[in-house]
Amino acid sequence: LENVVVPKQRKTFCPYKTCRKHTMQKVAPYKKNKESMASQGRRRYTRKQSGFGGQTKPIFRKKAKETKKVSLRLECTVCKKRRVIMIGRCRTIVMLDKAQIAKQNIGKKDKLYA
Repeated sequence: LENVVVPKQRKTFCPYKTCRKHTMQKVAPYKKNKESMASQGRRRYTRKQSGFGGQTKPIFRKKAKETKKVSLRLECTVCKKRRVIMIGRCRTIVMLDKAQIAKQNIGKKDKLYA
């Protein structure tokens, strides 16, 4: 898939105890947080790397995929709880308002994910 057009707000089911009904939800692309330096894997890696001996673990260089799987973060406007849904692979993701989607003509390469 080339482009995916996603509305900034959409009405969808909120599964949490406070709601358990369809509500308006704010949509944003999911972004990974900064890696913690205190995590066990990071501590183990830095310990193994320290001292003489050069690079101890393999560095991945054979990249085969050209796209990444895109996830959306939905935030309920009623209970303010957030959840993440995966929409799959695509090259670009475009966040638009309802008005912008209406006046923009969606081409063959674009897909409207509402």
